[in-house]
Amino acid sequence: MLQIGPYKLSNPVALAPMAGVTDLPFRQLCARLGAGLAVSEMVNANPRLRDTAKTLLRTRHDTGIEPRSVQIAGSDPAQMAAAARYNVALGAQIIDINMGCPAKKVCRKAAGSALLADEALVQSILEAVVAAVPVPVTLKIRTGPTPAARNGASIAHIAEDAGIAALAVHGRTRACAFRGEAEYDTIAAIVAATDFPVFANGDIDSAEKAEAVLRHTGAAGVMIGRAAQGRPWLCGQIATRLATGVTPPEPPLEQQLAILQTHVSALHAFYGDFMGPRIARKHVGWFLQQHPGLAARRQAFNSLTDACAQLRMIEQLDRRDSAKDIAA
Repeated sequence: MLQIGPYKLSNPVALAPMAGVTDLPFRQLCARLGAGLAVSEMVNANPRLRDTAKTLLRTRHDTGIEPRSVQIAGSDPAQMAAAARYNVALGAQIIDINMGCPAKKVCRKAAGSALLADEALVQSILEAVVAAVPVPVTLKIRTGPTPAARNGASIAHIAEDAGIAALAVHGRTRACAFRGEAEYDTIAAIVAATDFPVFANGDIDSAEKAEAVLRHTGAAGVMIGRAAQGRPWLCGQIATRLATGVTPPEPPLEQQLAILQTHVSALHAFYGDFMGPRIARKHVGWFLQQHPGLAARRQAFNSLTDACAQLRMIEQLDRRDSAKDIAA
C-alpha cells in the first residue's frame, strides 16, 4: 500500500496536477472513477494573487476527497513557505511543489522546471516548505534541465534529505517540453537511489503501459497526465489492472456520455453560466477526439454558449451516433 505521510492511498495511481485541467470538478470525477490521488491545479505562491478569481477557484476543495493535495509554484523560499501555510489553512492535507512545469510563462519566472538548474535554490525551497507545515510535502520534477544535464537523481537526494514525503518524476527534461518519447531509465535510477515513494510520469496512456513502466522503473506508483483528458476513467482502469492483472474494458459509449454530461453539469455549476460553457468546451473536445464517429461534432459544440444547449447536444449524441462511432 502506497503511503504519503499518514495517508494510505487506495491505489498507486495518481492524477497529475495540470493547469487548466485538474480543477475541482475534474478531480472529483477522476477520484470517483478510481484515481488513488488527485492533485490540484498549480497555485501561484505570490500572495498578491490570492484573491484573484483564478486562485479562489483553484483553492476550493471537496472535503469528501482525501487526501487533498495542492500544488504550489514559485521560486522564493519564504513565499513558498507562506503559500504552503496558507493552503493548509484552506484544507490542503498534502502540499506538492511544482518543479516540473516546462511552460515558458512559468519558467521565465525561474519557477517550475527552471528550478532544476539551481540545486542550491531547490534545497532552500524544499527545506523552507517542509519546515513551514505539519502536513506531508511532495515534489514533482522532470529528469533535469536538458538531456545533457539529467540531474534528477541529485535533485531526488536533495528532496529526500529535506524531508520530502514522495516524488513524482516526468520522464523528460525541461528542454524537451512534451516532444519525443518519455524515458524511464532516469526514473529507475532515482528509484534505486532513494527510499521514498516515487511516481513514474510521462506518456502513460493505458493500463498495459502503466504496468510496463512500473516493471521497468520499480516505482511505487504511476502518475497520469494528458492521457486522462477525455478519459477520466483511465486511472481507475490502471488501478484495476495493477491490482488484478486484468484491464477493464472502456465504459460503453452510453455510459461515457452519461459521465460526460455529469461532468459538464458540474463545470456549469462550478464556473457559472458564462465561464462554465467555455471551460466545458475543452473537456468535451478531448472526449470527442477519442471517438472518430463523434469528432466532427466538436466545432458545433464549440459554437454553443448556453449551458442548457450544451447539455441538450450531449443528449443528442444518441444511439445513431454511437453506431457511427463503433463503425468508424
